Amino acid sequence: CMSTRHRALSTLHLISIACQVADGMTYLEEQHIVHRDLAARNILVGDNLTCKIADFGLARLLKDDIYSTSGSTKIPVKWTAPEVANYRTYSLKSDVWSYGILLYEVFTYGQTPYEGMTNQETIQQISMGYRLPRPSTCPPEIYGVMLECWKGNAEERPTFLALREKLLLAEESLIH
Repeated sequence: CMSTRHRALSTLHLISIACQVADGMTYLEEQHIVHRDLAARNILVGDNLTCKIADFGLARLLKDDIYSTSGSTKIPVKWTAPEVANYRTYSLKSDVWSYGILLYEVFTYGQTPYEGMTNQETIQQISMGYRLPRPSTCPPEIYGVMLECWKGNAEERPTFLALREKLLLAEESLIH
């Protein structure tokens, strides 16, 4: 359970976790694979906080940079980009949105995103421009990265490679 051990994890530990996940997602991005279920629950953490992305049950190879599903598929709404919730279209950029939610989970030590909101309310609030607030334990630089992941226009969201760079810069500014 993250909350009981969280005092032992410093901000730099959390950034290390974030960077490792970004590394793994950069690899998937290069292979044109969309994960579609990126969330803290699908990250395996081993010795020395070594992180591995798991649960590829929903992963798909993108033929045209977009993957569409029929309405019957269940989706984890609170981790899901608005274009997926509304139109069922997945892309590498929808994984970037989910990564922003994963960052929120990491920097709140496992808090549920949009706590107290139903899936429907979450979708409505997001489409009206609401974004999760900055966690008290989260450096502003990292929150800035989250907000970039949550841009309403998918095209404006950074690549995982760019996210990795931003995290490294944030890490350096915290060390010095």
